[in-house]
Amino acid sequence: MHTGLKHSARVYLLLCIVLVVFFILDLALGSVKIPLDEIIRTLFQGNSSRDEWTNIILNFRIPKAITAVLAGIALSISGLQMQTIFRNPLAGPYVLGISSGASLGVALVILGYTSIVGSIFSGWAGKWLIVSASWVGSGIVLFLIMSVSARIKDIMTILILGMMFGSIISAIVSALQYFSDEAMLKSYVIWTMGSVSNVSGEQLYLFSGSILVGLLISLSSVKFLNMLLLGENYAQTLGLNLKLARLIIFLSTSILTGTVTAFCGPIGFIGIAVPHLSRLMLKTGDQKQLMVTSILAGACVMLLSDMLSIIPGNGMVLPLNTVTAIIGIPIVIYIIMRNRVAR
Repeated sequence: MHTGLKHSARVYLLLCIVLVVFFILDLALGSVKIPLDEIIRTLFQGNSSRDEWTNIILNFRIPKAITAVLAGIALSISGLQMQTIFRNPLAGPYVLGISSGASLGVALVILGYTSIVGSIFSGWAGKWLIVSASWVGSGIVLFLIMSVSARIKDIMTILILGMMFGSIISAIVSALQYFSDEAMLKSYVIWTMGSVSNVSGEQLYLFSGSILVGLLISLSSVKFLNMLLLGENYAQTLGLNLKLARLIIFLSTSILTGTVTAFCGPIGFIGIAVPHLSRLMLKTGDQKQLMVTSILAGACVMLLSDMLSIIPGNGMVLPLNTVTAIIGIPIVIYIIMRNRVAR
């Protein structure tokens, strides 16, 4: 086996082991202390020695852990795609305003039309409405970015414009918050802090199905991403349909980011940090290998973030965005400093 492939295989194996360990540890942490052997017994046999433990593990902690895994995968893949297509290490769904667009869609539903749809928020119709609004919001921002990128070749300008889109959207959301109902305002503010514990077992089917669709579309774009690494002009000479490639990449990013934002809130820095961690581990630019590593690493990092958000002893939980910022910001700073030193 080639040396590079051996190294990649070792990285995959290590990440798989870490993922399994983190998943089990995430199930063990919470306000109710459950022995680790009972966690493992429930995973393999479907029940524990106490009914209440079984209920907590199966109906609350497993859906939460699965949500964390899927959210980490979705944000990491979105970040990898954005960094590749814009050829910028700081590009990501959060920085480019895509998450802000999804947040605006959710804000319009929760804060703008409370009197109309307030009665159905707890049901499937309400969840579909929020998810659809999130998809549309992220899709609109992606369309704007795509339109700008077709006319402006300077990548940094596109990145700055994406941040400006995010700032404009934040201003609109602030106006909605100012005129909204007090109870719904509190709900929206809590939602913006990020959480993977709000997805119930029934909602998990919708969440996982949407992520799976976005992930399958992303996997189909691997060839496009590898060609885009050579530059758009050269990729076109190789026969790449640039408009189709952008459409597929932006569509998958919109679905992945919009779905995570709708269910978990606008979670930052995972999409920027994890692709860089994958590059550091593999030391390659091959998008197929990076995508596999980003999937595994993203799931591990999000599970770690969820575990760190739980404060032992008092049952309190930190906002997920607080933890992801603490993990992600040092990585982003390191990448910026390393790039400057390289120059």
